[in-house]
Amino acid sequence: MTDAPRLAFDGDPSRDDAELLRLRECATEPIRLIGRIQSHGALFGIDEQTGRVVVASENVEHWLGRDLRETGDRTLSWAIDHGLAVDPVRTEFEGVMYDVIPHPGTSPKLLEFEPVMPGLDYERTGVVGAIQRLANISDPDELRLQAAREIKAVTGYDRVMCYQFHDDGHGQVVADEREPDMEPYFGLHFPASDIPVQARALYIEKRSRVIADTEDPGLAIRTLLPEDAPVDLGPSELRSASPHHLQFMRNMGQASTVSISIVEGDRLVGMFTCAHRTTRRLPVLLRRALEVLATHVSTQLTASEQIRRLRRQLEVRERRIALTAPIYGRSEVASVLMSGPRTVLDVIPADGALLRLDGTVTTVGLVPAPDRLFTVVDELGAGRYMWEALPLEHPELAIEIPGVTGLLVVPLGGDGDALVFVRSEVARTVDWLGDQRPGNRDTALSPRRSFSAWRESVTGRSLPWGEHAQDAYDLGEDIRAAIVARTQAELAELALRDALTGLHNRRFLDEQLQELLDDSGKAIAVVFLDLDDFKLVNDTHGHEVGDAVLANVGKRLSGVARTSDVVVRLGGDEFVIVCIDAGAEEAAAVAGRAIGVLREPIVVRDTVISVNASAGVVAAGRGVSPRDLLDAADAAMYRAKRDGGGRTSV
Repeated sequence: MTDAPRLAFDGDPSRDDAELLRLRECATEPIRLIGRIQSHGALFGIDEQTGRVVVASENVEHWLGRDLRETGDRTLSWAIDHGLAVDPVRTEFEGVMYDVIPHPGTSPKLLEFEPVMPGLDYERTGVVGAIQRLANISDPDELRLQAAREIKAVTGYDRVMCYQFHDDGHGQVVADEREPDMEPYFGLHFPASDIPVQARALYIEKRSRVIADTEDPGLAIRTLLPEDAPVDLGPSELRSASPHHLQFMRNMGQASTVSISIVEGDRLVGMFTCAHRTTRRLPVLLRRALEVLATHVSTQLTASEQIRRLRRQLEVRERRIALTAPIYGRSEVASVLMSGPRTVLDVIPADGALLRLDGTVTTVGLVPAPDRLFTVVDELGAGRYMWEALPLEHPELAIEIPGVTGLLVVPLGGDGDALVFVRSEVARTVDWLGDQRPGNRDTALSPRRSFSAWRESVTGRSLPWGEHAQDAYDLGEDIRAAIVARTQAELAELALRDALTGLHNRRFLDEQLQELLDDSGKAIAVVFLDLDDFKLVNDTHGHEVGDAVLANVGKRLSGVARTSDVVVRLGGDEFVIVCIDAGAEEAAAVAGRAIGVLREPIVVRDTVISVNASAGVVAAGRGVSPRDLLDAADAAMYRAKRDGGGRTSV
């Protein structure tokens, strides 16, 4: 499908203004209160308290003030009391067979009479087969095309089109089944004012609409009601059409039409429109069957769209996860997002992107000068912003960042942190149902005279962001969540780390040692190390040098420990090495290497410091507690000190 263009021609706002004027005027047209019906039928309005006719079309106005039950027709009486619009009844009235369509819930209660159409009663049975044939079509475009083809076969109209409405209100012909001598309309776009807002509301309320003859002057409604109590004909089948719309149809070469709504939830998403070059109408039961067909089509389209959207969401989510996963680790955020094997442009198609985190800007792709762009972003203030035609919508901003037509700003929290995507202009062509310029109308409010395809060049716009905008906002939330989780993990890690040496601290040891001891499948041994006479280092050289020595000791102990071992600074000059999958002998070997490496001189600010250490080694026995294990290792270490220090005691 072609993306919806803005209704401006080469940047000229005149057509936009005219379209807005038409939309405003159409919104005020009282199409529900038009006061006329089509002349092939008859309409009554019944006061439910008295049973009297208080509203009647002029061809049956002699019934005003009377009760229709005077006819003695039991079917008609039942329809008045119990009938539903969805299930008309058939009866004879004044010598003519009619389909009687009651409208319960209206006030006065409307009752419509449509003459029976001999020979078309059983055409509706063809709709059942059509529904069955359409049921297995999953491709939306093919479904619309085949549905239009089936409706044409059932109704016999010269042309059956399927419309699809875009998010901005304009429509597009997405299926066009026609007689060979008719001009093709497939793929053409039409402005929102062709089917204005209040008409669309009626198409949701009432799922089919017949206009049997565009030259029909209609029949006036006579009423016994007060002058200030107009009759709402919105639910009726016979309501006359707006003179503007009838002229629109005549200009299209249409003498009669039937329209059937495609409704998704509470939204009119499309329509089937049957058009004929001579007067023609369909019996009400066939229209009801076509309403059912359109409902089935709508259900299939909705399911297809939900599946497409879900698949797309999963694919995009996978790309977002793959991109942001490294942020949870130690990787630098900007490098991950902007210069890794995947970048933000693999998630959001754009010409370029700019990332500002903690005041630092990183870019990828083709971007404007970062300082100028973020000056614009800062002027906008915090929040999400999206434009597809910046030079047209905000020329005062566009002049600051030339070359940028599409702009998508994704806030990341923090002090001005943001991810910004930019797109350049993409010239496109849009094929319209009739020339949209003023010369194709008698006045700005008149319908188009010609509906031949007309091609418009659309400039000043980027490709539409569409679903990518939400993708970008979701990516922003993922980035924020990853940064927050990473920060929390780093804080949690800091709580379990010794700030001076970077080794794990006593809190970590207390938590982890119990878990290791609970794992009966692992042998555990502990090396308890204490630096001999370390107080002399602090007293002689000061605590700053002493801290530097302790930091160096931590590095050396990490260097001699096995990869599976855990090195901990308990505090002061005490260290512990937890040896996993090791007995006393293996732990003693680790202790010996540790004492040996600590004897090597340590140079701090040209001062050579020599330290020595004593170690106690204990293997964990069954059921021993962490505290008992550390106390035993501490006691062994003190035995080593009493024996002269600089040695290991097991």
